[in-house]
Amino acid sequence: MGKWFKSGSPWIWMTGGAVSISLIAVLGLLLLIAWRGLSYFWPADVYQWELQDQQGNKSTLIGEIYDREEVPTERLISAGHQFNQPPGEFVTRYLVKTGNREFVGLDFRWILATDIVSRSTPADVAKFERTKNGNFYGYPIAVIEDGQRLALEGGALETSLIEHINRAVDISNEALDLQKSDIGSINYEIERLRLKERKYELENNLTAERKAEIAAGIAKLNQDYLVLEKSLFALRDKAARDSVIIRDMRGEEVTLKLDSILDVNYVNHMSFIGKIGHWFTGLGRFVSHDPREANTEGGVFPAIFGTVFMVMLMAVIVTPFGVVAAIYLHEYAKKGPITKMIRIAVINLAGVPSIVYGVFGLGFFVYMLGGSLDQLFYPEALPAPTFGSPGVIWSALTLAILTLPVVIVSTEEGLSRIPSAVRQGSLALGATKAETLWRIVIPMASPAIMTGLILAVARAAGEVAPLMLVGVVKLAPTLPIDMNFPFVHLERKFMHLGFHIYDVGFQSPNVEAARPLVYATSFLLVSVIVALNLTAISVRNHLREKFRSLEH
Repeated sequence: MGKWFKSGSPWIWMTGGAVSISLIAVLGLLLLIAWRGLSYFWPADVYQWELQDQQGNKSTLIGEIYDREEVPTERLISAGHQFNQPPGEFVTRYLVKTGNREFVGLDFRWILATDIVSRSTPADVAKFERTKNGNFYGYPIAVIEDGQRLALEGGALETSLIEHINRAVDISNEALDLQKSDIGSINYEIERLRLKERKYELENNLTAERKAEIAAGIAKLNQDYLVLEKSLFALRDKAARDSVIIRDMRGEEVTLKLDSILDVNYVNHMSFIGKIGHWFTGLGRFVSHDPREANTEGGVFPAIFGTVFMVMLMAVIVTPFGVVAAIYLHEYAKKGPITKMIRIAVINLAGVPSIVYGVFGLGFFVYMLGGSLDQLFYPEALPAPTFGSPGVIWSALTLAILTLPVVIVSTEEGLSRIPSAVRQGSLALGATKAETLWRIVIPMASPAIMTGLILAVARAAGEVAPLMLVGVVKLAPTLPIDMNFPFVHLERKFMHLGFHIYDVGFQSPNVEAARPLVYATSFLLVSVIVALNLTAISVRNHLREKFRSLEH
């Protein structure tokens, strides 16, 4: 036994076991997040309960089961519940999503098993997904087309309802595209002309000809705007032409406009294949659509775009600065107290709390640098800031400084692994030091550079605290990239998956509805980070194979 311990084998097994346990824990956590998040898009059965409380009051409830738990009877009695007969030590209660927010008041309701008279899954009950006020549950009775009630029942009613909803959704999407693209472009151009006039006025160059030219341009844009506005209102009226009559859980008939409905599903008679198709459709909408209802419904596409765009911009900024700093420290700087202090400072920067970087970015980049840019290049927009407010460029710069030590240390490690004989051989053949660095040393160190970039991307994509100060917002009206000149707007605020998780999980007015979205968004953030890292790893492996011949 003593020889076995001296051989070091126990420590190898212990290390391997610790690594294995860590990997299993990480994979288990990811699987839990994936299950909790992705199961949200699976169509759950819609139940109808007939309830009768201990006082004899009867009611009907329609909704989906979100959760169930066993509650001690003593706790319910102490909370004020009264039971005619002792139900036992524990009572099962269900958390039901009831929807119909404008009539019920709350999306969720707890019901006790002791109050349930019967429970069923009616085949003709439908779940309506709406643009506002959450889901609506009930029995479709009739479709009203242009004021005329259609005499349809059964499958014909279901088919007609789906067709009318798809028509309204297509028209609403057309109206939304018109509002965002054409009308948005006109508003953007009007604002540019207004700022141009203001600039001439500040420079005392606002002549009568220029003023008339700008006024004519604004008048022309206003005419185009009126034409598009008329088309927009016509599309909205066209989308709101039809409606549906639904009998809700109260037994009353409710009329809903189809322009407020995104989809309808008869979940209880949906086949397994149909549920799989619905799951993929819901997942696709979550990835590609904009958020709704204070980020508790809809999709997260702006957050995905903002995260990827900010991380790529950060990578473009941090890589050249980190590589140049590492080359200087390793290849040019002489060893001495100053170089040693610089190395210590670089290492210490990696341990600074991220919120400190956020405060620095807000004070230096946003207020000082951005405010100076506004004074020099955008005085016509003042006091409204252009670059003097948080934006995606300042977020990228802040995270570039935060991840700079990682790139410097990784690049230096790669440079130190290159044999000095390679450099000496290149110099002996007549190459200059700069040519040796550019053609020999940097290509051989490129895998280490990519490793530093991978670590930087992994850390930057998950940071939230500094971004809350320098650019991220709850809901961004526009993306940093659009079709308006100059097409890339680095001064705009943006959405981020990490901040979206924080906002939905801790700032949402509807916690129960937001909980599954927290898991779904968390899994999506991990997937985005993995995709970015895999892309960088593939580039690193390609570079390693490409320059492998330089090592021999």
